[in-house]
Order: sequence, then C-alpha cells, then structure tokens
Amino acid sequence: MSKSIEEKLRILSDAAKYDVSCSSSGSGRKNTNNGLGNAAISGICHSWSADGRCISLLKILMTNYCMYDCKYCINRKGNDIERAILTPDEIVKLTVNFYRRNYIEGLFLSSGIIRSADYTMELMITVAKKLRLEEKFNGYIHMKVIPGASRQLINEIGLYVDRVSVNIEFAENSALKLLAPDKKATDISTSMGLIHKNLIENIEDKKIFKSTPSFVPAGQTTQMIIGASGESDYTILNRSENLYKNFNLKRVYYSGYVPVNKSGIFVNMDEAVPMIREHRLYQADWLLRFYGFKANEILNEKNPFIDPHLDPKTNWAIQNWNFFPIEINKASYKELLRVPGIGVTSAKRIVMSRKYSTIRYEHLKKLGIIIKRAKYFIIVNGEFLGFKNENPDLVRNALIEKEKMLTEQLRLFNV
Repeated sequence: MSKSIEEKLRILSDAAKYDVSCSSSGSGRKNTNNGLGNAAISGICHSWSADGRCISLLKILMTNYCMYDCKYCINRKGNDIERAILTPDEIVKLTVNFYRRNYIEGLFLSSGIIRSADYTMELMITVAKKLRLEEKFNGYIHMKVIPGASRQLINEIGLYVDRVSVNIEFAENSALKLLAPDKKATDISTSMGLIHKNLIENIEDKKIFKSTPSFVPAGQTTQMIIGASGESDYTILNRSENLYKNFNLKRVYYSGYVPVNKSGIFVNMDEAVPMIREHRLYQADWLLRFYGFKANEILNEKNPFIDPHLDPKTNWAIQNWNFFPIEINKASYKELLRVPGIGVTSAKRIVMSRKYSTIRYEHLKKLGIIIKRAKYFIIVNGEFLGFKNENPDLVRNALIEKEKMLTEQLRLFNV
C-alpha cells in the first residue's frame, strides 16, 4: 500500500531531526520579478539567524532508505524502521505550498544514500532546479552534498542552492572507519575541497564578469557527532580548527551522540552525551572563530576535556592568571577579547569610547560588559573590584556559583 504525502512527510521530517548542520546566514540571493521568496532575509528552522531572529525551514530527508550501515544512524540499512521516499515533485510541492502559507522561509534537504552517491545527488539537484527554474523560488535552500559524488554534480548543485554541507561525522578518521565502514574519509575531504576550490574560483570570476552566477553564496558547513567513539574535546577542537583553516567553513556543528541503535561497540555509550558538553564545545568553537584563540590554548593533552562547570573563556582566564588584571583604558583590542564578560561588540565599543574620554566603572554596563564576571580580570581607571589577595581559586569558586544560579533559573523553563 502506497503512503500518502502526509505520511511520508511525517516519517522523513522525523528522520532528519538528528542532523543539526543547517544554517542560512550569509546568503544574498534576492528576489526576481514574479519570483517566490527571498533568501536575503531567510533563516533556519526553529533556530536563530545572524541578526537574532527565530525563523523556520522545512527540514526533511528525501528518503530514509539507505545503502549504508552506519552504527550511529537511526536510518542505517540494518534497522527495522518505517521507510519512505519523496519524489522531487513532491518535495517541490511541499516547499512551495508551505512557503505560500507562511509556514517556512526555505528548505533544508538531506537524504539517505540510494543506489549510489551520484544517483542520490542527481535527485536532489532535480529538486533545486525545479524550485529555482520552474517555480521561480528565490528563498533559501540548503542541501547536503553526498561524499563521493562526482565533481560535475558538486559544481552543478552549487549553482542552485545557498549553502551546502558535507558531514565529516567524527573528529578522528579511525572512528569513521569503525562506526561508518561504508564511508571514506578521503571522499569527505575531497568533496569539501572541491566546494572550497569552486568558492574561490567563483570569487575570482565575479571580479572579471559581474554576471557570473553565485556558487553556494552562504558557503559550506559540517557536523561532528560528539562522544560516540571516546574522542576528547581537545581532538574535536583541533579538527575544527583545521577545517576552518583548510576549507574556510562557515561553521562546524556539534551533535551529542544519541543511542538510537544497539550496536554494542560504543565506548561507555549506553546514555546520550550530556547537553553541557555539546554547549561547552559551541562556546569553545566561538572562541576559535571570533576571539582569536587557538585550540591548544583552550585545551591540551594534559587537560583534554572542557570544564563543565565554567565556560572555556573563563577557564582559560583563571588558568592564565598572570595575564590579569588588565587596565581597560590601555589594553589592546586582542587583550580585551580575552577578558571574561567582554564580547566582540563590547570590546569594539571600549576601543572606540576611550578615544574620546576615560572609561570608568559607571560606563561599563552601557558598553555591554558583564561586570559580575569581568570585575575579577580588569582595572578601570585604576580601580579594581576583584579579590584583593589575587587567589584564582576564589575567583573560580565565585564564578562557578554564579553559573549554578543561572542553571537553576533555566531549569524552571524545562518543565
């Protein structure tokens, strides 16, 4: 008995929930005459855009049939689960109808692998082309690139979508070999490299020919599964740092392992990875991307895991106590970024404000500084409000207590 499109949507939207590597910030695709949608103001499903808006995206798999038997995946070949497949026409119809009803602002499409990587990619490209060329859909589209797909198909999909992602799955290639024996690390890195090369070539072509069509204008992302193979946070951050450096990724997403399968080979993985570990990795990743930190500054081989009780920046500051306190009226921009409680925006405001007048404590709140955290690490016009005996353990304990209070407050909303 064939399934209705509603049944397929239920199955395939649920099957897509474990993939978190979708984001839409950075696209500049504008509407055309009589077109539908505008990616320049679009966002991602039930998440936050770069400007702070919570927005929506139709996030589905084309199919949860798969020829691979990845040990961590609910859609693995060996699982006895309800299966479905959407045709390109059905996906296009869903996307357009949902958009017109104002349910969504774009599409995130991934898929299990059927027949081959190229065959699966061809079907996904068909969806993108129908939306762009037939439906004149100018909204946001993010699709997965299947590792091992041909260069020609990777080139083609990039002309119709705003962002692509190639999931590396694990920080260590040995884990990929153990838990996803059908996937090859070389296929993943090759696909990432082709996308990166095309992005660079597209930028150069646009300098010569303004009419050159954009290639994935919002760049590429990836996802790592956390905690499925016993890897350390230090290993994860080192891999992320290399990915940002070598492929200029927009973002690495971290997905805590969820024990959806009984594979019997995971390391102490009868339970899901604590959310706090995933949260701390995102904080550390932010330091890599925006604060000028290196992975080996945040962690090292002797301390390979992020402290769950303190955010990585505060933990670094306490471990490098000799760096503090710093005078806020004299410290460089890079030094200000190292201070807990001072973000990128507030550091820029400090540098700008002190050109015109001396900064005092009463000015800090207006500059966006979290005084309760920063006061232990800064001097403001000669005034220091931290602990006088310069004991980092006192600071650590005080800040941990503040984190506990915040955690207790947040739990009120998790009912």
